[in-house]
Amino acid sequence: MLTDQQGNSLSGATPEVAQLFDRAVESFNIYRGDPLRLLDQAITEAPRFAMAHILKAHILGLATEPKATADARGIVANVKSVPLNEREGSHVAALGLLLDGNWSAAALALGQHNARYPRDIVALQSGHLMDFYRADARELRDRIARVLPKWSADIPSYSILLGMYAFGLEECGSYARAEDEGRRAVAMQPLDCWAHHAVAHVMEMQGRAEDGLGWMIAREPHWSGDDNFFKIHNWWHRALYHLDLGQIEEALALYDGPIREARSSVALDLVDAAALLWRLHLLGHDAGDRWQELSRAWDEHADGKGYPFNDWHAVMAYLGAGRNPDVERMLAATRRESAEGMETSRWAVAIALPLVEAFAAFWRGDHGAAVDRLYGVRHIANAFGGSHAQRDVIDWTLTEAAIRGGFTDLAEALSNERLALRPHSPINRDFLSRASRDSAVTRAA
Repeated sequence: MLTDQQGNSLSGATPEVAQLFDRAVESFNIYRGDPLRLLDQAITEAPRFAMAHILKAHILGLATEPKATADARGIVANVKSVPLNEREGSHVAALGLLLDGNWSAAALALGQHNARYPRDIVALQSGHLMDFYRADARELRDRIARVLPKWSADIPSYSILLGMYAFGLEECGSYARAEDEGRRAVAMQPLDCWAHHAVAHVMEMQGRAEDGLGWMIAREPHWSGDDNFFKIHNWWHRALYHLDLGQIEEALALYDGPIREARSSVALDLVDAAALLWRLHLLGHDAGDRWQELSRAWDEHADGKGYPFNDWHAVMAYLGAGRNPDVERMLAATRRESAEGMETSRWAVAIALPLVEAFAAFWRGDHGAAVDRLYGVRHIANAFGGSHAQRDVIDWTLTEAAIRGGFTDLAEALSNERLALRPHSPINRDFLSRASRDSAVTRAA
């Protein structure tokens, strides 16, 4: 029986397509090149090669886009007709859960899968991404910790595990260890942009904006190539450092340049673009017609039925573009979701709906409603959607709403909370200065 580079058996493979599969896995590992093209070539040459179908379904299922999800469902339905070994059948079962909108069940299934198959890098990376989308910090760390003793530096993709582990450590607040593991990973594989971004997250969370810029600039050739799927997210991280240093023009130049110049329609890229424009809005800067272009790009994804984190960011763009009917459409779609159905439906009702309502209220100047909704949802928002850095826009908007709405005690308290985590952040110091000034005026009155 043929195996992949980590020693896992491959049903239906030939030596030639097994090599194509290994190349596709490596491409998936570092988010570079076109793994789908390699997999399609393998499937054409060996239609009954199960893992080629399965990896393609993982990649499409994790895209959080309606069409990609539909395509992944078709692949999973078809792959059941080819011979599967036990490991491959376990993959298909987990994919079925994911594509039914039950992300946590799928992630847990892959956790059990990797207890039996600890060197299955496809399952590890797919599960890690599910943990990211669910904002499960502990599993981001511990999914990798459980299998690391079964690996060694001479096994292909070992450095990829270290990069994933670094990100999990960072999301759990173990910043020093995270930075060490991330730097170790990129030393072994300089093109690993996930490991690079784990270190970028450490510097973001510690408020080390100047260090972060140095890290991004020094390693730019490794993460900014045209074939790098993750490059826009890393440009977004660099833009955040500029914002924290008050360098608005530099952040806007990145938005107009590498972040949006190619008019990417990838949902993950649109999330970053919307989040950056929203932060600029919070800082009092008019994004102009950028909102209109971005909102049009969201139209093919924003249906209120898929991944709620995306829908919330689409609403930011619709608000900025003045497309109020589309804001109301998204609100109505989110309200129709059943709390008794898929996990994504529960996320929509419990988390996305109050976030959308709050951001809409903030945009329209109803700061009291924004404060009320955001203060109640900001902690449970950790149940879905991205990283701490991405979700920081919630607390940032809440603090700004408290200041603008005249909730002086709360504004001062929230500013102190932010400064406790990032005491050198100019944005956080400005929050406290404005809140304290307003509080002094209130007391004097």
